Amino acid sequence: MQNALGEFQSLPPIEPREMIGLWTGRTFPSGHPFDGVLENLGWFGKRFTPDMRADALLFRFDERRLIPIDPARITLRLALRFHKVGRTRAAKNLFSYLQRGFRAKGPVASLKTMSFQGVASAAMVYDDQPIVDHFRRVGDRKIMGAMTIQVDDRIYFFELERVDEP
Repeated sequence: MQNALGEFQSLPPIEPREMIGLWTGRTFPSGHPFDGVLENLGWFGKRFTPDMRADALLFRFDERRLIPIDPARITLRLALRFHKVGRTRAAKNLFSYLQRGFRAKGPVASLKTMSFQGVASAAMVYDDQPIVDHFRRVGDRKIMGAMTIQVDDRIYFFELERVDEP
């Protein structure tokens, strides 16, 4: 994790308005329990709207459709405890079956400027979970995220790349 944190801290901040749009994501491997779990379950990325709201967890439903998932329906302590199950084929199959039940009825997070490790940058604050995703700029179309969870000291790192919407 130290290498990932060091890399994250070395990156410049990004303004919330610069993040509006659709982003595809992937884990930045750091030894966190969630490394590889989201990808196994079909995670696509995130969408940020002009009113500074966000679809925090977008998953592939099929080749053409994305489904926003409501993270309030996920028990964080259980997810952290049983993270190895999240990397299995059984979990992938079960999640694809249950996706519609986890569907969000609208955006589930807000985008704002917050300080992390002494640097003010864009952050996404989840409405109904003790989670904040902090963001830093990697390039014009790429950012790095650091997900912090109040009930856990470990940081999950990920990358997002801008996708041109149809």
